[in-house]
Amino acid sequence: MKLKHEAIAEALAAEIRAGLHDRGSRLAGEHELAKRFSTSRTTVRQALAALHEADLIATAPGRGSFVMYDDRPLDDRLGWTRALAREGISLSVRVLRIERIRDDELARQLQVQDVEMIAIDRVRHIPDGVAVSLERSRVPAQAKLRDLPAGGLHHDSLQRTLRDAGLVPHHGEELVDVGFLGPVEAKLLGRRSGTAFLHTRRTTWTRSGHWVEHVESLLDPAHFRLRFRLGEGQ
Repeated sequence: MKLKHEAIAEALAAEIRAGLHDRGSRLAGEHELAKRFSTSRTTVRQALAALHEADLIATAPGRGSFVMYDDRPLDDRLGWTRALAREGISLSVRVLRIERIRDDELARQLQVQDVEMIAIDRVRHIPDGVAVSLERSRVPAQAKLRDLPAGGLHHDSLQRTLRDAGLVPHHGEELVDVGFLGPVEAKLLGRRSGTAFLHTRRTTWTRSGHWVEHVESLLDPAHFRLRFRLGEGQ
C-alpha cells in the first residue's frame, strides 16, 4: 500500500505528464493541495519533494534571483550538474578534493559549534576544455557525510548526497560581487591572474535551522550571470 504522499505525488505526476499543467506554470499552493487531497501540508511538502526529485517540478519559495548559464536559468536546488543537464548543457566536472578539514573562521561566521567540515572543491569545463567555474563547498562533517572522502558523492551530485543525509535546503542567502583570480585560482581555471570573475557566496539551512552548505564560486561572466526579479510577481 502506497504512503499518502506517494499517492499524491503519483496523481500530480500523471497530471503533469498528461499536459494538464503547462511548462513553467505554477502548481496550486500547499494549502490548496492539502485541502484537495484531504491531508496535511507536511504530507503535501513530501509529495512536492518527490516531484522535485523526479525533475517534474522546480521549487523556489520566496526567491527573487537566480543564476543563469548562457541565459538559461539554473535551479540550484537540483544541483548544477542536474540543472545543467536539464537545460541540455554539457559541462564536465573535475573534483579537486573531497576531504575533512577544520575551519574555525567559517564556523564562527555561520555560528555553528562544530569546526570540522567536509571540503568539496570542483572545476567545471565546457566541451572544448575551457574551465568556466570553480566551486568550493563546505558541508557539516556529520555522521552520514563523514565517509565522503572515501566513498565520494552519491551519483556524482552534492545536492543528492546532502538530501540522502537528511539535509534538505529550505532557506539561505547569497552574496554576489566581482572577484579577481589569484595565482591559485588562475592556475586551476587556466586563466591569467587578476581576471575578473563573478564571485558568489551562498549559505543554505534546513527548515529547522540546521546548516546545510556554504559554497563560494568563481563563475566565468562570459557564461554566467545573475538575474533579479522585482515586485510581487517574483
